[in-house]
Amino acid sequence: MTPEERHLWYDFLKGLDVNVKRQQIIGSYIVDFFCASAKLVIELDGTQHYEEKGIENDAVRDEFLKNCGYTVKRYSNRDIHQNFEGVCRDIYITIYGHDWD
Repeated sequence: MTPEERHLWYDFLKGLDVNVKRQQIIGSYIVDFFCASAKLVIELDGTQHYEEKGIENDAVRDEFLKNCGYTVKRYSNRDIHQNFEGVCRDIYITIYGHDWD
């Protein structure tokens, strides 16, 4: 895992009361995190995802995952560093359907 993936895993996802898997295989893809009960795929994107080829590859991947019935949430590594609570809150709302407040 990247440092950002470790941060999200150990400081948030691992403590949730739903099953979240790391490095889950779906079709021919390996997703960063997967919550089956919420039909949620969580991807953390480094700079390569914002280059032309990365954007194209992610679009194909996201379309496949959406066609499988999954919601795909993408966050940049910068989001993890600069807005960790906001990322966690967004994931929480997606999983549980409400805010944690």
